[in-house]
Parts: sequence; structure tokens; C-alpha cells
Amino acid sequence: MATKSLKKRESDLANSNRQLDILSNGIFKNGELPTFKDKISETSQFPLKAKKLEILQINVGYMCNQVCDHCHVDAGPDRKEIMTRDTMRQCLEVIKNTGAHTLDLTGGAPEMNPDFRWFVEEAAKAGITDFIVRSNLTIIRANKKYYDLPEFFKKHNVHVVSSMPHWTRGKTDKQRGDGVFDKSIRALQDLNAIGYGMPDSKLKLDLVYNPSGAFLPGDQAAMEKDFKKALLEDFDIKFHNLFAITNLPIARFLDYLIASENYEDYMYALVEAYNPMAVKNVMCTNTLSVSWDGYLFDCDFNQMLGLPVNSKAKHISKYNAELLEGRNIVISQHCYGCTAGAGSSCQGVVA
Repeated sequence: MATKSLKKRESDLANSNRQLDILSNGIFKNGELPTFKDKISETSQFPLKAKKLEILQINVGYMCNQVCDHCHVDAGPDRKEIMTRDTMRQCLEVIKNTGAHTLDLTGGAPEMNPDFRWFVEEAAKAGITDFIVRSNLTIIRANKKYYDLPEFFKKHNVHVVSSMPHWTRGKTDKQRGDGVFDKSIRALQDLNAIGYGMPDSKLKLDLVYNPSGAFLPGDQAAMEKDFKKALLEDFDIKFHNLFAITNLPIARFLDYLIASENYEDYMYALVEAYNPMAVKNVMCTNTLSVSWDGYLFDCDFNQMLGLPVNSKAKHISKYNAELLEGRNIVISQHCYGCTAGAGSSCQGVVA
């Protein structure tokens, strides 16, 4: 598997315009498949409209200790984009002055931002009711300075959402790198040891599953049962929920699809699995994504494609609820990934 990001490899797919060009042409331009705009227009759901802000998802940097095959952020150790404390302060002002009830910190590995703990402490004071940190788990065991992260999370009642491709070593390491499975198991055991993931515990521990190949995830409820059974029997590990998330055809997963000659088949699978009921609850309607340098996007995926919000307020420093609420959501063909089957969001299925 790759050990460098697309950007470090100087791949043409590191350019978001190149990704959008692929998604806009070929089988979509020649009419073999309908564009996402045409598809949602069939059920009078175009344009998609933003609702009241509920979730502020903040990407605090693209630096990561892993280089995963499917990563839509193209994160890795060679990515140096990091949110500054000044931008974090601007985010805090928005948190204090909006009705957003959930703060969702992501990366890269968000814990690698040098101001990560300061930001968590300050945001906790702002009264967020659901404080999510998206952890790759291995960061907890990557270096001694991270060993106390479970205790830090517990102190601030952080909802830990952790990447876990499979309950077996082979499938996990294939997607995320050699040794990832064993480190992830150790990290989960550390979290369990202080109360995370226990059936009656308020310390929430959820896992995220992404398919390892060019196929859609199976039924989320059935997969959760399988994960819980296997991890409990093999490692005495407990967790609360499993979120099954469809891989979107952007960044490194798009690179994989093209290299494996699966791009067209995967897009056909997404379009054929399109579910108009899932459109009603896609995450872009109640979520605002903030990039490491403070720019605003409808979702994390649009952020990676360089598609800013359709609003005069394009930066967190210019946040304006009136301008942003009710805006038209920016879409392209990657949006099929969030509306296939039972739908997909950062919180799992939506339909």
C-alpha cells in the first residue's frame, strides 16, 4: 500500500479540479448515467437546501500517522496543513453564538494538532452537548505523549468515534497498514478499561466501518452484531454503535478505483443503489464543514474537492447564520455515495 499522500507523490489526482473533471465527464457526460442533479430532480429534490445548523465539523489538520488506501482527505505524515489557534478561536466564537449542539473534530488524526487539547478544553466550556473526536485509534499507541488520551477524552466526556475496517487483522491491515489492527485493539482495550463502550456507560465509543474494496457496505445493523460478537469473543472488547460508511469516489479511493479499473462499475453500483429517501437526511443539510484554514463547506467531502459553500459567507471569520441557512447545497456525482442504499453520513446510515 501507499506510504505517501497523493500530494507528496505529485499525482494528478491531488488536484481537486482533476477529480471533479473525472466525476463530470465520461459516463456522466455521454448520458450513460444521470448526473446527481438530474437524479434528484426526478423526485423534485433539487436544489438541496441547508437547514438549521446542528453539527459543526472541523478539520483541524491533514497530518496523520497513517496512510490509508481509502482516505478521502489524502492525509498522512507528509501533510503539514494544520489549523492555527487563531482559527480555532474564530470557530469557538461561532460555537458560542449558534444553536449547534454537536462539535465534530476530524483530520487527519486530529490529536496530532499541537493545539488539539487546548481546543477541546475551550470548546467544552462553550457548552457543546455532543463532543465528537474522530480517532484512528492507532494514534493512542503511536507515541508516549498520546498514551493518556483515553483519560483526557474521559475528563471532557468526549464521544470517541473510531475507525475500524474489520474485526480481523488481515482485512484491517490491508486497508490501513501493517500493524494497525493490533494497535487498534490495544487502544480499544485502553478505552474500555476506563469505561468507554460499556453498555450503561455515558462514555460513548462508536466504530466506523468502510468497505475495503469497490463495493458498498452491507446492512449496518447486521454488521454491528457481527463486529460486537467477534470483538467480544476474541478480545473482550465492547463498544456502542457501528457506523457503516460508503466510500466516496474521491481522492485516494478514486485513485484506487481507477488503478483497479473499477471506477465505472462502482459508479454504476452507486447510481443503481440510489435511494431518494436518503436524500432527505444527508449530512450536508444540517452540518457545516470547516477546513484547517477556516473556509466553509457543505460537507467534509466537498472540502476535499475544493467546493466551498454557495454563500457570501465563505470563511469562519465571516460566519453569518442568515446567509448560510437555506443556502443551496453544492453537489456533484460523488454525492451518490451519501444516497446509495440506506444512505451514508458521518453518523452512519440516514434512511
